[in-house]
Amino acid sequence: MLKHIKSLLKNNIFIISLIISFAIVCLSLLKLPSSKISIVNIDKAYHSIAYFALGIAWLFTFYKKPENKYLIVICCILFGIIIEVLQSKLTSYRTGDYIDAIANTCGVLLALLIFNLFSKKK
Repeated sequence: MLKHIKSLLKNNIFIISLIISFAIVCLSLLKLPSSKISIVNIDKAYHSIAYFALGIAWLFTFYKKPENKYLIVICCILFGIIIEVLQSKLTSYRTGDYIDAIANTCGVLLALLIFNLFSKKK
């Protein structure tokens, strides 16, 4: 079963990475219904989780070229910054926030850390 899952992920990781990227764009720029449960700064955790998923997906997409991992990390961080700028420029219901960009960056850097730990074990 585990071999089947690894094979499925290996063959589709690029598509998964694109889907995660597209989902982040949509969730960042579309107007979403507000939640009735209010936890202070919970959105920062959401940002970190989303960008962790983005970073880890793209890192595993190109894991056979480890020299590209820092370029991938920089691109993911820039992606997060661009999304924050677009939120403030393209929408009236969203605001770009530098703290969100920091949370995005933390998620990507955590993905790099996990990726490095995983790749050292191999």
